[in-house]
Amino acid sequence: MIGHCIATYRAYDDKADFNKKAQGIAVGLTVGSWTEMPEAQKQHMEKHLGKVVSVQVHEPADLQPGERYADISIAYPDINFSRDIPALLVTVFGKLSMDGKIKLIDLEVSESFASVFPGPKYGLEGIRNILGVHDRPLLMSIFKSVIGYDLPNLQEQFYRQALGGVDLIKDDEILFENPLTPLEKRVEACMEAARKAEQATGQKLLYATNLTGPTSKLAENARKAIAAGANALLFNVLAYGFDALHELSSDPSINVPIAAHPAMAGALYPSQHYGISAPLLLGKLMRLAGADLVLFPSPYGSVVMPKEENLAVQKALINDMHHLKASFPVPSAGIHPGLVPLIIGDFGLDVVVNAGGGIHGHPLGTEAGGQAFRQAITAAMKGVSLRDAASQPGHEPLAAAIEAWGVRE
Repeated sequence: MIGHCIATYRAYDDKADFNKKAQGIAVGLTVGSWTEMPEAQKQHMEKHLGKVVSVQVHEPADLQPGERYADISIAYPDINFSRDIPALLVTVFGKLSMDGKIKLIDLEVSESFASVFPGPKYGLEGIRNILGVHDRPLLMSIFKSVIGYDLPNLQEQFYRQALGGVDLIKDDEILFENPLTPLEKRVEACMEAARKAEQATGQKLLYATNLTGPTSKLAENARKAIAAGANALLFNVLAYGFDALHELSSDPSINVPIAAHPAMAGALYPSQHYGISAPLLLGKLMRLAGADLVLFPSPYGSVVMPKEENLAVQKALINDMHHLKASFPVPSAGIHPGLVPLIIGDFGLDVVVNAGGGIHGHPLGTEAGGQAFRQAITAAMKGVSLRDAASQPGHEPLAAAIEAWGVRE
């Protein structure tokens, strides 16, 4: 029996016969034509023919021009494409992506297709095991103002973040290879700071160094970073492609977690009418390709994704999906301690609270910024309001954060 991958589209058209359109997609993206084909050839080509699974037309009672749409699901035989994500995406959405107002909103890959993808090497539980933290959300911080910094300044910034009690520190995604902080020297300096901080805090820490360079050099650069002591990698997946992530994550010599950054995602998911949905782009495909952690815009901060869409990304990262481990959700951008109750309320405990300015911009300094988040996480998990927690002795970091940014509970 031939397996199928099922693609679901949302197509907008005020007048189209959506059933006819669906049939046109199923044929056009597989065998090319059907009715004109001789019967003998049809028998031979049947196994390659796409099949319409469903067509659901939506015509609101108060229909406005441009609002009539249909959700169309098409099954594509696995036999038509090789077992790689580029082949799948070109098959189901290559030329179709240029055919008017149509958006790819979901993909269900077959067990046969998924079988060649190991998925996240560590995933959510593996990250927790490395850090020895199983009972709370993790806390991540981000380097800021990295362009033009030399190694001593970068190392000091790293150390201050680590002292604040964060679990992960990541490079800024725009920190590329440069003479001031070259990859291997940067890793050595930061991991030295991590060891020094661990002596003070007793807390393990992952440092996700930004993996960059020509595509042909990515694996080599990853191995160089690991040899220098790197215990995690940050990767701008969409700039390089899902297949590049798959190659890295499935390489046994690249034996550290990989955090996927969403750079370039805004060119693909936000439009109502075009592109690829966020839950597919930043959820299923990132996980299939092997991301252990996935960053995506939060519903609260400075780069806002609608909450319904945001939570759908989270579900795509953690719900059952063939044999794949869950990826750690990392809602990001504009996060401060006063948002922690919302984050935990919406995402639960299996989430990474990710902050940049919310740590570095703290009135009492970077170290206090991390402490404020840890205090906010503890309070939210106990059901204590942040303002009540901030009034307790020793909670000056949280109190200062609330004074600066307020609370949203």
